[in-house]
Amino acid sequence: MKTGRERRLALLGGGFSTDDDGVLDDWVLGLVGAARPKVCFVPTASGDAPGYVDRFLAAFASRPVEAGVLPLFRRTLDDEALRTFLLGQDVVYVGGGNTANLLAVWRAHGVDRLLREAYDRGVLLCGISAGANCWAEGSHTDSFGPLTHLADGLGLLPGSVCPHYDGEPGRRPSYRAAVASGALPPGWAVEDGVGALFTEGRLTEAVTRVPEARLYRVEPDGEGGAAEHAVPCRPPSGGRVSP
Repeated sequence: MKTGRERRLALLGGGFSTDDDGVLDDWVLGLVGAARPKVCFVPTASGDAPGYVDRFLAAFASRPVEAGVLPLFRRTLDDEALRTFLLGQDVVYVGGGNTANLLAVWRAHGVDRLLREAYDRGVLLCGISAGANCWAEGSHTDSFGPLTHLADGLGLLPGSVCPHYDGEPGRRPSYRAAVASGALPPGWAVEDGVGALFTEGRLTEAVTRVPEARLYRVEPDGEGGAAEHAVPCRPPSGGRVSP
């Protein structure tokens, strides 16, 4: 039972999906403080792609964790077992893919409500790409083909999220335009290589596995545009930073 712990979530610009060094995944595990944490991978955004699941299991096989996977396209757990499983985790790690599809499937199965309950009980929520987008009020996404805004999400993190801020052409200007116009609320732009921890909705830690990567706060500039403010990031082995 994790009741009483602070509510935390982490946005990842990398991890086993994209990196070979495992730095950001080790950082996530270090946030938990358990000798053998339970880590559940949720691959909904990829349609429960078998190759993605295999990569997760291979990446975490050598770590001192109890790794599990929550498939929803071939679901085997009833409602009570599903709740027990999710609330018993130390980390829920959501993979990338299609943000809009992920949210729709979660709601069909009631996973959105269970993740809110897990968050309130102190389970660390995290993810990359769609797995970062889903926690906010809105996000920048290619769920519908071209890059656009999605004014939808679980709302556990105030504001909006843009993943791959430096890694995909068009992300930066498109997200800034969405924030400037009010299509998306102010939010966080995550470059590849960055990890950002939020505690009770506030940024409490920002790390990077590559020196040049940054986390940005993006807000309207009052003149019809958007301003971005870089947040100092440290190597995952160092100390905390202030927002």
